[in-house]
Amino acid sequence: SDGEAGAAMSCMLSGGAPDREAADFLAALADRGETDGELLAMLDAMMGFSDPVTLRTGRTVIDMCGTGGDGQQTFNVSTAASFVVAAAGGAVAKHGNRSSSGVSGSADVLEYLGCDIGRGPEEAAAALERHGICFMFAQRFHPAMRRVAGARRLLRGRRTAFNLLGPMANPAGVKRQVVGVSSADLLSRMPSLLRRRGAEAVMAVRSEGGMDELSTSSSNRAVTMRGGAVSAESFRPEDVGLHRSSPADIRIRTMEEAARSFVGALDGTAGRAAVETAALNAAGGLVVAGVADGIGEAVGVALEAISDGRAIKTLRGFVGDAGGASRLAEIAGE
Repeated sequence: SDGEAGAAMSCMLSGGAPDREAADFLAALADRGETDGELLAMLDAMMGFSDPVTLRTGRTVIDMCGTGGDGQQTFNVSTAASFVVAAAGGAVAKHGNRSSSGVSGSADVLEYLGCDIGRGPEEAAAALERHGICFMFAQRFHPAMRRVAGARRLLRGRRTAFNLLGPMANPAGVKRQVVGVSSADLLSRMPSLLRRRGAEAVMAVRSEGGMDELSTSSSNRAVTMRGGAVSAESFRPEDVGLHRSSPADIRIRTMEEAARSFVGALDGTAGRAAVETAALNAAGGLVVAGVADGIGEAVGVALEAISDGRAIKTLRGFVGDAGGASRLAEIAGE
């Protein structure tokens, strides 16, 4: 039953399940397929162990993250897009973690640039007020997750319920978000799940090339839920004024490459593919935030925020407050 799923989650997060037993449970559940009710019950239990953030802003706040697991080894697209959204007038309470399978997760790249990623709820709320963006490190705001770290290591490379729960477990309780999904069946499912959690607007996105983000190297699919109404669209990068690229153009192999691509996407010095990929994904966030009416219009807004320096200025201010911007200045050639 759903109640049993929630109880199992509580048992795992309270340390009541040995790693092997928890791993077997998660694997069996994934093999059979988690029901919506089971996932929501597990999410309720998970949030009961979390450290919540109370935001002090009247602005419409969104999140931008993905389920992961696409295996594409790209730079930190959704994190870069989040800074573009903040620079363009949106507000982003970014929930993120270290990479479990790639080179760099959102926490990895921000830490590499000098941020203290262990800051708590008060610092997150203050950062959002000051910069239009905050970062909430999943391991800091969901401390009980350390009790399933061993089980997850045993299942490295396998999708589990936690891949689906992560994007829904924002500690600030945002009601609007862009969710990148790694499989086509989640395009409609994720907005439906989040609607049942009280979401006002959700855009689930996936590229036909397999990225759990919008891509300039292939056609894209997006399913949007707004006010209870659901719509679906497919579009090519050329349809929204962007250039076709190659997947290899945004792949990274080292942490340093990840940081340089991330910073370059925001200050406009990276290759066109990286800049336009960040702008395209930011466009989804701007639509969900209500800053723009459609992807085409939002792409222009995002590109302008990059070209006029607002995006890198937002990153510079955020990193400076969150630890120190000396490494960022070095990477940016300042």
